[in-house]
Amino acid sequence: MSATVATGARPEKDSVRIGFNPLTDCASVVLASLLGFDERHGIKIVLRREASWAGVRDKLVSGELDAAHALYGLIYGAQLGVGGQQKDMAVLMGLNQNGQAITLSTQLAGRGATDGATLAALMRAEPRGYTFAQTFPTGTHAMWLYYWLAAHGVDPLRDVSVITVPPSQMVASMSAGQMDGFCVGEPWGHRAVADGVGVTAATTQQIWPDHPEKVLGASADFVRHHPNTCRALVAAVLDASRWIAASTANKLATAEIIAAPPYLNTGKEVIAPRTLRHYQDGLGREWDDAHCLKFYDGGAVNFPYLSDAMWFMTQQRRWGLLKHDPDYLAVASKVNQVGLYRQAAEMSGTDVPAGMLRTSTLMDGVVWDGRDPQAYAAAFPIRHRP
Repeated sequence: MSATVATGARPEKDSVRIGFNPLTDCASVVLASLLGFDERHGIKIVLRREASWAGVRDKLVSGELDAAHALYGLIYGAQLGVGGQQKDMAVLMGLNQNGQAITLSTQLAGRGATDGATLAALMRAEPRGYTFAQTFPTGTHAMWLYYWLAAHGVDPLRDVSVITVPPSQMVASMSAGQMDGFCVGEPWGHRAVADGVGVTAATTQQIWPDHPEKVLGASADFVRHHPNTCRALVAAVLDASRWIAASTANKLATAEIIAAPPYLNTGKEVIAPRTLRHYQDGLGREWDDAHCLKFYDGGAVNFPYLSDAMWFMTQQRRWGLLKHDPDYLAVASKVNQVGLYRQAAEMSGTDVPAGMLRTSTLMDGVVWDGRDPQAYAAAFPIRHRP
C-alpha cells in the first residue's frame, strides 16, 4: 500500500491527465505511468502527447490538462501574463537538469562557424539576415539561446531573427533551410548531427552546469483543489526518476521505451548516447559529459529551488518580456510548491536540501545566487528594456 493511501490522504482524483512533448526529458513522467509508479501512490497517470509548448500552456490554463512536463519559463510566463492570458500557476518539481543543445547548420559550419566565437566572427565578416529558432518565447530554449549569443557579443533581438518551432520539427525545418541554428532539447540536437543536418555548437550545460530545465507544472487552481493528488503525482515521478538514474541498464531501457511511436517516435540509437553522457558534435569531436542529462542525482535535480525560478524571471526582464521588475522572491515563493514537494519527497524517500537558493556560475563567469535579482537583471551589457 502506498504511503499516500496508508496515511488516509487519498488522492482527490484517481486519473490524472499529464501532457508532454516528445523530448528525452519527458522520460520520468512517461515511466511513472508505464512502470506503475503512479499506482503505488493511488493514482493513474493518463499521458497526453502534445504537438507544441503553446498547446501545453493553453491546456494547462483551460484545465484540459491537469499537469504537464513543461518549460520552466512557460509556467512563469503564464503566471506573469507574458504573451497570453494571465493564470496563477504552480511548479510542483523539477524534472531534469541539463540535456539541451544549440545546433548550427552544416552550411554555417562549412563557413567556419562551429561555436559562439566563430559564429560571431562570421556574422561580422558576412553580414546578412541570420535566423535562429527556439521552442517557446518565454521558455528555457529561448533563454539559453539568447544568453549564449549575447555572451559572444551578438544581440539576439537586433542582430538575428528568432522564430518559434516545436521541438520535434526542428531538424526537418533546418533541413529545409528555414534557419541557421536552433536550441532544443534532446534527442533533436543529436538527431541533427546523426542526419548530417547540423553540428553541436554548445550544450546548455556549457552555458550553466546543472541548470534547471523542465518542470512538472500545473495551474494553482488544480493544486488548491487536489493537493493529495499532486503529492501522489510528485512522489510517483520521483520514484520513476530514481529508477532511471539507478543503472546504465535502466537508462538504456528508458531510451528504448520512450523511442516508441506514442512518445518520441525516433530511434533509440539517437536517444541513448547523450542519455549515457556520450556526445559527438558532428565535427569529429567526442566526449563524455560530466553535466549530462540528469533526472534524479539523489533528489538534487528535483527540488524546486526559488533561485532557479527567479533566474528565468531575470532573463524575461532582461529581454523586455517583463515590462517591470516583479517581486522576484514573492512570485517564486507563490509558484514553486516547496512545502508540497517536501511532503512528496518524504513519501518517496528522497532527500531535500535545507535551503531554497543555490549558487551557480554561468559561462560568462557571472555568479547567480538569487540574492539580488533586480540588480542581476540590470547588469548585463546586452539587454532590452521597454
